[in-house]
Amino acid sequence: MQHEAFFTLSSYHVALAVVGAIVIVARWLPRLISKREPVAAPLMILFGAGATLLLPGLPVLPDPRQTPLPWELMSELTIIVALFAAGMRIDSLQPWKKWTPTLRMLAIAMPLTIFTVTLLGVGLAGLTVAGAILLGAVLAPTDPVLASDVQVGPPHEGSEHPVRFTLSTEAGLNDGLAFPFVYLGLIVAAEGLNPAAWGLDWILWDVFYRIVLGVVMGWISGKALGYILFTVPKDALLAETGSGVIAFAAVLMCYGLTEIVEGYGFIAVAILGLTLRRIEEEHHFHRRLHDFCESIEDALTALLLVALGSVLPLLLADLSWTHFVVTIVLLMVIRPVSGWVALLRTDLDLRSRAVVSVYGVRGIGSIYYLCYAGNHLEFINEIQLWSLVGLVILLSTILHGFSVGWALDRLNKD
Repeated sequence: MQHEAFFTLSSYHVALAVVGAIVIVARWLPRLISKREPVAAPLMILFGAGATLLLPGLPVLPDPRQTPLPWELMSELTIIVALFAAGMRIDSLQPWKKWTPTLRMLAIAMPLTIFTVTLLGVGLAGLTVAGAILLGAVLAPTDPVLASDVQVGPPHEGSEHPVRFTLSTEAGLNDGLAFPFVYLGLIVAAEGLNPAAWGLDWILWDVFYRIVLGVVMGWISGKALGYILFTVPKDALLAETGSGVIAFAAVLMCYGLTEIVEGYGFIAVAILGLTLRRIEEEHHFHRRLHDFCESIEDALTALLLVALGSVLPLLLADLSWTHFVVTIVLLMVIRPVSGWVALLRTDLDLRSRAVVSVYGVRGIGSIYYLCYAGNHLEFINEIQLWSLVGLVILLSTILHGFSVGWALDRLNKD
């Protein structure tokens, strides 16, 4: 019959059903086995790859190496929401001494990781200096999205363990601080390894100005949003409506305005969350806003992880033994040793230092930075970079997803 043509099986609808099934099973299966959800992240990647390999005819997603813009925009939005939520989770900023491990991780561990990965990229993986710098910048930050399982709980939950506090604040701030090194990779690729020509401008503009501007814009936006939500009009506070849409819109506006004036938007939205949380600290709206943003973050993350899994067979097609060596050295040596060195002479005990040093999961942030760089300049080693980053994300989510619950349980017993 003629109307049957309207009800033919669509590969698009099959893909939607497959994605839904993958997310449900990946979230449900870990709870059935061990009652833990961190394992869901690697399962979504693996199931996404399995669906691509075992179910021919599914729609093919754009290759991020050839069409980076959709991946860049999707991962960017996910990170924005995750960074704001990370800032909102911090119930108390004081005593200031508890920030010492965070500052040392940002000022020592991250630059040390970038430097050693750069050396490894040039010496072992055969990357250009520009490509190796970009690889270091892409893989150095702790991902604010996938690291949520090791962060502090929602607002008003209390009991902010020093390890969770350190990982939360590190993940919230280091994404913006990695950006100067992404720009450094782009500068070296465009102008060559000649620091005398561009070094001062890079330090003053990309390192100092953009970081400071990101902090200032986030603080101003937080104060302004707090005024709108909690102060005016007195008899009809927006915060009493319980709607997170206004605040979410303000997050997007803060990020956009900061990027327009060429500050680091990632830093701005993290500071926005920290600043807003200090206004009317006990108000129930903070918890509602956090939960609203977390729901958006979870949905976007699930889609991105399944999508990453679907293109992973393509990205890993050019793997070599050097890629495996670089990945293992990064996850098992460089990050743990850099973190351990950074945390020397802090108040954290040995086990706490070990957990902070090891659990720097890589993920959505790495996708964004690589897409951002690829969208602005074509790198000679782009295929190798994507193979390395894809492998690091896969092994990092597996390693951390399957072990973080056990590690935190041991930590909580102390």
